[in-house]
Amino acid sequence: MQNMDPRRSSMRLTRRGRIALIATGALVTATAVAAPLLLWWEAKPEKPRALTIPEGWRAGQVYDAVDKALAVPAGTTKNILPKAGLKLPRDAAGNPEGYLFPATYPVTKKTTPTSLLAYMVDTANKRFAPAPVAAGATRTTQNLYQTVTIASIIQAEAGSKDDMGKVARVIYNRLDRGMPLQMDSTINYALNRSTLLTSDDDTKINSPYNSYTRMGLPPTPIANPGDDAMRAATAPASGDWLYFVTVKPGDTRFTASYEEQQKNVTEFNENMKTATPSE
Repeated sequence: MQNMDPRRSSMRLTRRGRIALIATGALVTATAVAAPLLLWWEAKPEKPRALTIPEGWRAGQVYDAVDKALAVPAGTTKNILPKAGLKLPRDAAGNPEGYLFPATYPVTKKTTPTSLLAYMVDTANKRFAPAPVAAGATRTTQNLYQTVTIASIIQAEAGSKDDMGKVARVIYNRLDRGMPLQMDSTINYALNRSTLLTSDDDTKINSPYNSYTRMGLPPTPIANPGDDAMRAATAPASGDWLYFVTVKPGDTRFTASYEEQQKNVTEFNENMKTATPSE
């Protein structure tokens, strides 16, 4: 048998079929080179996708958006609520309406309906908890949950950011005078719709959200308000207004006179008759 130079090396197959380098008694497999690359690839962080919740969306719209973003069966997000353990105020009785804060949230493969809803509620609690908001709720003799409810109505009713403070003042003036709020947005919430037209029959529906027939605030928020609506709810504009109507886009009129309000409503109805579908 011919003697081999111990300094020489040779190649052979191992049991697993990998090529091994034999040199001076040491083995170095090909996987030793590949391993660092594999670990780097596995450690590369996932780039999150974004889910944007617009201001004024209702909880049902949020649930549907979460289902689609996470590619889970329709109804999944809504059905997990009883076991979600969301950090809601006691007055909410487990209903997150008003506390699914409108913002853009990251979504990854690890995101679940529960974790995403919890993120939204935690964001709302952080936004609503600061001293100016809490102090504003106290000044208006409302607790924080009631203030969120008012903000949700403002969000749904105001035609623009500039109108929010005035809408807030109308709400507080009517509450102070013991008048029903008579807000069409609460009727829309009860009927699960969005429209500018409210009929006499609509105002007679039997619902705790019918602010035409029931005094005070609805039992829960009717949408998820943003920062501007919350600011308006805690610091309403000054004025004696009791009524308002958006006669046409960009033209919302506020008044303390019932007669003037009726004239404005008549003008609104006339504009609706001649409005095109795009308007």
